[in-house]
Amino acid sequence: MSNSTVALPINLIPDEASPAWMNKGDNAWQLTAATLVGLQSIPGLMILYGGAVKKKWAVNSAFMGFYAFACVLVCWVGWGYHMSFGDALIKNIPFWGKPNVALNQQYLLGIAFSGKIPNATMVYFQFVFAAITLILIAGALLGRMNFYAWMLFVPLWLTFSYTIAAFSIWSPNGFLAKKGIIDYSGGYVIHLSSGAAGFTAAYWVGPRYNKDRERFPPNNILLMLTGAGLLWMGWTGFNGGDPYVVSVDASLAVLNTHICTATSLLTWLLLDITFFRKPSVIGAVQGMITGLVCITPAAGVVQGWAAIIMGIFSGSIPWFTMMVVHKRSLLLQKVDDTMAVLHTHAIAGALGGILTGLFAHPRLSFLFYTKYGQYVGLFYGFHMGEVSTGFRQVGIQLLGIFYVVTLNVVVTSIICLVIQSIMPLRMSTEDMEIGDEAAHGEEAYAIWGQGEKLGNSKSGGYDIESSAAKSRKAARQIEMV
Repeated sequence: MSNSTVALPINLIPDEASPAWMNKGDNAWQLTAATLVGLQSIPGLMILYGGAVKKKWAVNSAFMGFYAFACVLVCWVGWGYHMSFGDALIKNIPFWGKPNVALNQQYLLGIAFSGKIPNATMVYFQFVFAAITLILIAGALLGRMNFYAWMLFVPLWLTFSYTIAAFSIWSPNGFLAKKGIIDYSGGYVIHLSSGAAGFTAAYWVGPRYNKDRERFPPNNILLMLTGAGLLWMGWTGFNGGDPYVVSVDASLAVLNTHICTATSLLTWLLLDITFFRKPSVIGAVQGMITGLVCITPAAGVVQGWAAIIMGIFSGSIPWFTMMVVHKRSLLLQKVDDTMAVLHTHAIAGALGGILTGLFAHPRLSFLFYTKYGQYVGLFYGFHMGEVSTGFRQVGIQLLGIFYVVTLNVVVTSIICLVIQSIMPLRMSTEDMEIGDEAAHGEEAYAIWGQGEKLGNSKSGGYDIESSAAKSRKAARQIEMV
């Protein structure tokens, strides 16, 4: 028998730019998936927020997301990535990583902690997840938060909350990761975190202007639907990219994501029709979001029929908490959560985490975690005669919920109190009555001819004094006289 060698195709031969350890297909998919997730934020959530709020808040709402995306990236490569996925800050207490830069060539071109991709790709992929978390928090604060306070909130919350949750749950060195928690793509780290933090921050910032809270119609539902569509389709990268390889598990995660989302949307829609006699477009968007959130911790570890069941639950339980419980709770009515992130992200994320503990399939979990018999949903624990393993999984999922909620309530409260000692968290009543023009000196939709009038008021840069601003200044001068 002769020994023969088969030459690799020229495009697969390793070289300095494509080292032997790197899989070109995996790397290409991770870069694509990361960009899809980035598009969920820029422009997805920007458009959704800009269309879902009153006209006078369209610019401010979109710009909160635009700023957060840029700010998170600079903080992420400066210290955030290593605090989330690097070496533990304290060896015996593995819940936070050491701050360090992720900028030098030697590190970025090396192999990542998971998958056959370079660190540069992993840093980019994880950044878009961190960024969208802050933008989701913004959804609870639209229509009244002082933009300068938001500028401080973003880096502080990323540093002292997001990095802790990410390290604890996603880093191979994290204590909840070692215990065996299942969070396939961010049901805990992103959605439960943003929901709990957003609701907490909304409590400290205070409510919107009274007239805004009483009536807050969307200024452009078609624009809102466009943003929602980008969010839905972008979730292909959100859940499909988390195996870090182009695998059958990634394919399953993508399909499950869309199955659950469609089911959730239809469930919410049917409930709206049944109880309110109207097929609400805004309600359908809410149902879409809760479906996306609920399937996220489970996407690649559950079967398709489980995704259907999760969609039914995600379209009904958050609907019930939003439409029934919210109206009967004094606390929920007191806290002004503009985009209802408590219901759509915190409750839907926690629900997804619990259902993952019930439906996680041992073989699918093996494809993702490469460990068999450790990640077993309760129903399969009964089927396999490993009941204690199934109950343990549910217990770990519940522990994760308690940990993330407690972390975010405490840290977010401290951050808000610190910022409040420096500057107001909330815009003044006068500025809230005006909206975008008071916050930024700009409006979303200029009235015919207004642009030329404003443009002629002062030349150069952005120093344009609006007619409304002039009126306010004149009124103050009259009062002084």
